[in-house]
Amino acid sequence: MPKIIFTDNAGTSREVEAKNGQSIMEAAVQNMIPEIDADCGGACACATCHVFVAEGWAEKLKPMDDMEESMLDFAEGVQPNSRLCCQILMSDELDGIAVSTPESQ
Repeated sequence: MPKIIFTDNAGTSREVEAKNGQSIMEAAVQNMIPEIDADCGGACACATCHVFVAEGWAEKLKPMDDMEESMLDFAEGVQPNSRLCCQILMSDELDGIAVSTPESQ
């Protein structure tokens, strides 16, 4: 199973496993990652699963669609590497992806 490395805003990292096809948000919720609220349950209808994708991983992700881009307008502290992790589906190619969470959702 591919792994995801979550780093919170205090710098603490946790590594979790995810099934292929599972979103990073689903893996975060199942593993009780505290800074991923996921209020809409993965429907891309909020921005409470906002993460920063670590350098070197963004080009491996599918491009952001209009809905995700629109939802990021509601997130705080958006940066060029911001994504909604409900929109990132895990695969073997993403094994070891590192994401960090913002100070607030």
